[in-house]
Amino acid sequence: MPPLVQLVRPFRSARTWISLGVLAPVGMLVVSGLMLFDLRQDAWDKAEQTSKNLLQVLERDIARNIEMYDLSLRGVVDNLKAPGLAQVSPELRQLILFDRAATARDMGVMIVTDENGDSIIDASTVPARKVNYADRAYFQAQKAQNNLGLYISQPLFSRLLGSRMIVLSRRINKSDGSFGGIVLGTLNLSYFTRLFDQIGLGPDSAINLYLRDGTRIMRHPYAEADIGVNIASAATFKGFLREGSGSFVETSVRDGIERHYTFTQVADLPLILNVAISAREIGAEWHSNAVVIGSIVAVLCGLTIALSLLFGRALRRGEAMQAELAKLSLTDVLTGLPNRRAFEGAGDRAWKAAQRNGKPLSLLIVDADHFKRFNDRYGHQVGDAVLQGLARCLSASVHRPHDLVSRVGGEEFAVLLPDTDQAGACRIAEKIHAEVSTLVVGSAGIGAGDVTVSIGLVAALPTDTEIVALTDLYRFADAALYEAKVGGRNQTRCARPQETMAGLHMRLLQVVGGS
Repeated sequence: MPPLVQLVRPFRSARTWISLGVLAPVGMLVVSGLMLFDLRQDAWDKAEQTSKNLLQVLERDIARNIEMYDLSLRGVVDNLKAPGLAQVSPELRQLILFDRAATARDMGVMIVTDENGDSIIDASTVPARKVNYADRAYFQAQKAQNNLGLYISQPLFSRLLGSRMIVLSRRINKSDGSFGGIVLGTLNLSYFTRLFDQIGLGPDSAINLYLRDGTRIMRHPYAEADIGVNIASAATFKGFLREGSGSFVETSVRDGIERHYTFTQVADLPLILNVAISAREIGAEWHSNAVVIGSIVAVLCGLTIALSLLFGRALRRGEAMQAELAKLSLTDVLTGLPNRRAFEGAGDRAWKAAQRNGKPLSLLIVDADHFKRFNDRYGHQVGDAVLQGLARCLSASVHRPHDLVSRVGGEEFAVLLPDTDQAGACRIAEKIHAEVSTLVVGSAGIGAGDVTVSIGLVAALPTDTEIVALTDLYRFADAALYEAKVGGRNQTRCARPQETMAGLHMRLLQVVGGS
């Protein structure tokens, strides 16, 4: 019985189609499940990228403003050392010490104190408003440490303005190096409120700014009870300190909501900023899609079962399908080249013709090197583009009408060269290497030279006793291809039909192309 009839016979059975009608919906469920998984992952990837972008914008704005205020504080410290400053009028001294940053929108007060904490110079008024800061933690810290640098306080209420703020301070030393007071600038928390309010997040998502000791400076959405709370013992904050920057999913100690946290340290300041997006909000859109897709799949599964039953019944009533199944395509869909079936038919005819006219017949087996890496790294769509590019390169390497380039499976191609001896086949192999070296897949960043091929070559005459059919010719070429792979790839190896197959594998074959 011909193989084609044997292949078709099972598909005449209604039982076969009923079985397929059950298996197909299962396959559809698997495919839809994988698709939903990819959609869910895409939603999380999108949320993470959005968080990173927001975090970058916010971090830069905060770092830039604090740097500007700190430069003003440093300017005051340096200008206090100016000769004759004590002899000028209070109004002129105020102009010398303080720049325009002291009057910025969110800057509360900027004041110089003496070593006892009493205000002596005020950026806003002359004479300075009388207030003492000796009990403040930032004053005590600057007094205790000579090289503390910029100190950022916990959230406080301003003694002069009554509003919520943080204090940025620097130490002032006397000429002998002893403590001479501090210069302080207050930054209103309204700055952070206005900055964070520009970001549109869901109701369960948040933006937080912390000191490195775990004290919360600001939270969006704003809640007065959250300001100044210390969460140093929380798993989330421990993660912030441990990683420095990055992202993770964790449950908040504040309200028990699971969130995706993206976080970073603000420049080189003792501040940690995070964007926390609710996991439920991330998955909300995906959930809607899952319901729609699930419903569609359920309908399609029902239709598939119904159609398979109808199709199985139709098979009992006629044999028209036999003619359709007998028509097998001879073209590879992906590359447009002849497929393996076409190659086998053409190869048998070419071998019989060679036997009749006594002329040589050459065969090249071409295999893409490390093709799996392209699929794993770039995905199957790019892998398909590489195969299509290889098909074009091989087709461009031959020009005679009776030469045949075909795809025989996976990343393997065959080039059949009637009336061609070994020298001619070697020239074709060299041309293939040259063409492949120019292959570029711009969409994936694959440049010229990134794709290479290994080639197994055999040239035979009908008088060769080792070759009695096309399968023998293919076996020799495949063995030569194996040696090309073992020998380092990106090269051509030539098999000699006069040798036995055992001898072929025991020695290195001649290198005739590639590099």
